[in-house]
Amino acid sequence: MRNWGKHVLVVAAALGASAVPATAAPSALPQIELPPPGGQFDYRIGGPYTPDASVKVVSRDRTAAPAPGKYSVCYINAMQTQPDPKGPDGKPVPDPELVGTTAWYFRYHNDVVLKDAEGNPVMDGQWGEAILDIRTAAKRKALPDAQKPWIDGCKSSGYEAIEPDNLDSYDRSGGAFEFARNRDYTVEFDKCAKTAGLAVAQKNVNSEYGDTGPSTGLSFAIAEECAVHDECSEYRTPYGNRYYEVEYTDNPRSAFATECAGNGKTRRSSCATAT
Repeated sequence: MRNWGKHVLVVAAALGASAVPATAAPSALPQIELPPPGGQFDYRIGGPYTPDASVKVVSRDRTAAPAPGKYSVCYINAMQTQPDPKGPDGKPVPDPELVGTTAWYFRYHNDVVLKDAEGNPVMDGQWGEAILDIRTAAKRKALPDAQKPWIDGCKSSGYEAIEPDNLDSYDRSGGAFEFARNRDYTVEFDKCAKTAGLAVAQKNVNSEYGDTGPSTGLSFAIAEECAVHDECSEYRTPYGNRYYEVEYTDNPRSAFATECAGNGKTRRSSCATAT
């Protein structure tokens, strides 16, 4: 997970050896659409702009409109709250679109906010986000009810998929729960999204999921800094050419260039276009 203020260095479709076929959904569920294999990816959750004509896949925040004519992925902070916007003086500012969700969760869904022994919210100190409580089956059932309007809103706005963030919130829970609970909640979230007719991305967490993401219902991956950390192959194995790579300007370009050069002629062409 990265701060919206970070600048994207290059974003490209990661081209693997084979495509991952769509899993047939039960007849009661609407058909989902998967992102185009190897499609050039544009990552802009901090604010929309008109993508290049060569771009095929775009990820934007749920409060923004999808990109016309592109496969559009809707960003939702699924297992932590989103920081509330503040003015230059550090005080809260009006937020009619509910870009920030921390105060909203505290007020309307406080039961799904993780608390410490003193009853205080457990926070991700790096990003100023409260951890959501997914320790019990009851809470994992209650949380989708809170998030369902956003999921349905993504669909009605014209998005084809959802990018749920912080699938590894266990790592910031102070030991309150383990990754198994994140995985369990991902299953519940995926059911809710599939009911709305949306595909769901695996956002990072390659070491936790290994090659088992598709068995949870996840359809493709969005991988931040996998070239920098030499992890891209861990997404290529389960998702073939439906993992989409994001690198940032505060890291050297050399890692991305190496990753592009190491994956064959087609991949090099895609990377050259993206840079």
